[in-house]
Amino acid sequence: MPPFHPRLTRWLTQSGSVLSLLLSLLSLPLCQQVSQAEDSYLLTSEPISSLCSCHILHIDPVLITEESDMTSPKRTSLQIGKMFVELIVLAGVISTTGSTIQRPDYDDTANPEFLNPSWMGGIPDSRSLSEVTLPGTHNTMALYGGALAECESWSLASQLRAGVRFLDIRVRNVRGNLTLHHGVSYQRAHFGHVLEDVAQFLSEYPSETVLMRLKEEFSETYDIYGPVVSYIHRYAHWDLLWHSRLVPTVGEARGKLIVLQDFAGPDLGMRYGSLNIADDWKVPTLLHVNEKWQSVEEHLDMAIVGNKAEIFLTYGSGAGVFAYPNAVAQRINARIYDYLTARMGQNLRFGIITTDFPGALLLQIIIDFN
Repeated sequence: MPPFHPRLTRWLTQSGSVLSLLLSLLSLPLCQQVSQAEDSYLLTSEPISSLCSCHILHIDPVLITEESDMTSPKRTSLQIGKMFVELIVLAGVISTTGSTIQRPDYDDTANPEFLNPSWMGGIPDSRSLSEVTLPGTHNTMALYGGALAECESWSLASQLRAGVRFLDIRVRNVRGNLTLHHGVSYQRAHFGHVLEDVAQFLSEYPSETVLMRLKEEFSETYDIYGPVVSYIHRYAHWDLLWHSRLVPTVGEARGKLIVLQDFAGPDLGMRYGSLNIADDWKVPTLLHVNEKWQSVEEHLDMAIVGNKAEIFLTYGSGAGVFAYPNAVAQRINARIYDYLTARMGQNLRFGIITTDFPGALLLQIIIDFN
């Protein structure tokens, strides 16, 4: 068996039976070529989006078709090589390195490049909140748990001061205790910490408003209303909330936390399901990024011409076992950035645009449409 790059070999041998089987299959003659390509790639900084299976293997794409004769050793090798590259090179695993990145559209460093804490102050009080374009973060508190669980790198306080106005909060209910989770990953905080940060921010910047989607995660009690109310009284105050299902004007929303209630119980604010939402979050591998982008682009286009009395919410985030949130964000955020910069200066409404690891300049461009 030809030698593999040590990092690649280590990852493969720790990644389960399917990958181990694939590794053993690669003892075919094509394997040496794949190994050399991986060694070359890992020593370069070429972005993974510029690579495809055919480019790495120097294969004519015409040869790789569903109608290929799989009895041919050459074509069997090609098929296995294609599977290998799809799974490893384009899967979003190699692309998740230990180094941090700070770009205009994407930022996984600890602090935003610049802050914009009071941008809503310039919006007329009479404008409906549904006509405002707002930046948001998906899984706002998912700062821990490794590459597959982490969706943000800035603290909540930093996100708010950078201009984020939509939060996506997930709580686990354990006997009335609401801890923050992204799936199985505990985020080292509880719902009270979120409320304290939001209340403190709105006290400092009363011209602003914060929308918070709130849902239960990693527990199935279907009964978080009582604990949520208890936490609000304990860590914030009842008057902090917008107590109506109706969309407020900006003037009515100033200084308020608008709970977008994604759980059963009496009204705490607006219902999350009342928004026009695109959240096609399943991105199995980086080969599926184009499909994800198509969903995002179509919904942004729809928001421009859609009912101005309705809040549109577009999630740019996505993930899968072989497409980590940061790898997807590096690609989708760049496309959102290009999409918006191409329309700068136009009087357009996009609603809420939510991303993982947004860059400060991307947030600013979203804000500038107001």
